[in-house]
Amino acid sequence: MKHLFVFGTRPEAIKMAPLIRTFQEDLSQEVVVCVTGQHREMLDQVLSFFEIQPDYDLELMAPNQTLYDITAKALLGLKPILQKEKPDNIFVQGDTTTAFIGALAGFYEKIKVSHIEAGLRSGDIYSPFPEEGNRKLAGHLASYHFAPTDRAVNNLRNEGIANEVHNVGNTVIDALLLGLDIIKNSGESEYEAYFENLDFNKRIVLVTGHRRESFGEPFENMCKAMKDIAMAYPDVELVYPVHLNPNVRKTVNEILTGVENVKLIEPLAYPYLIWLMNKSFFVLTDSGGIQEEAPSLGKPVLVMRDVTERQEGVEAGTAKLVGTNYDVIMKEAKLLLDDEKHYKGMANAVNPYGDGTTSKQVLDILKR
Repeated sequence: MKHLFVFGTRPEAIKMAPLIRTFQEDLSQEVVVCVTGQHREMLDQVLSFFEIQPDYDLELMAPNQTLYDITAKALLGLKPILQKEKPDNIFVQGDTTTAFIGALAGFYEKIKVSHIEAGLRSGDIYSPFPEEGNRKLAGHLASYHFAPTDRAVNNLRNEGIANEVHNVGNTVIDALLLGLDIIKNSGESEYEAYFENLDFNKRIVLVTGHRRESFGEPFENMCKAMKDIAMAYPDVELVYPVHLNPNVRKTVNEILTGVENVKLIEPLAYPYLIWLMNKSFFVLTDSGGIQEEAPSLGKPVLVMRDVTERQEGVEAGTAKLVGTNYDVIMKEAKLLLDDEKHYKGMANAVNPYGDGTTSKQVLDILKR
């Protein structure tokens, strides 16, 4: 079989990378890689780390472009590639505009589409936007649905999608374990040097926070809680790779600059992020993927959001929703820092997102 992998953002690249490598290792499968360049610099970092060389690059990135621009350019860009390569199957991942357009282009050419991370739903077509719409549309165009959890499978069935639906876990776990293996084999000295200003004799709390729905008072509450956690626990070091969004940077710098055991650093490339996550005590985040990755490393996650489409982690006990409420964030952080039994309960909970064999499962299903 010939497979065309279509992706354009950093999260897609991370989750596609172990799949691409698994399919490349099987001599009965032909792999063609097309990137749309929806994200540029961050995408290239991941491709380099996982040693993936695209066969096609649509180079869609342009300043101030709209969803209309991305959608039209990606669709027109894929047409000649599909007509030339004539793949048997197109892989799309998740909920990006690239994923939706990859599925739509496959539909137009009557090519089967495999949707990775299928079935995530928030229940609100406009939240997150446009991701909820993208993943629903891709799901109804796909022929194979590789869902990460039972909940995702049930979401698809509730929409009348029942054929070729497979619960295989999430490739993000494959990528995490593969990435840490690459780091280990290449030596960790460059990572130790990069983070030489951190005190690893202290308990490291990794922080990520940037969601725009939290801007304003909610985000200020999150930062105030971080500040007071740091001041209350001198044996703890909060490490915050600060997002480039000016709204994030303004609030973070106003509240957290000058706090001795809060380290504000630049955004991290994927390998540096997972290396630091592996060294952390727990994670304080409003990100999506980290809710899936951290539990594989035995790291409890406090999710600074009111709702999450990754509810499985909350139900399994690996993550806890703390919202943007100062008192709740403080309470749950103190529990993890003060109560060893509580910490171990979260750290040792079974990760519901997979065991690192997702890519192999997908290959075996498509080879049947």
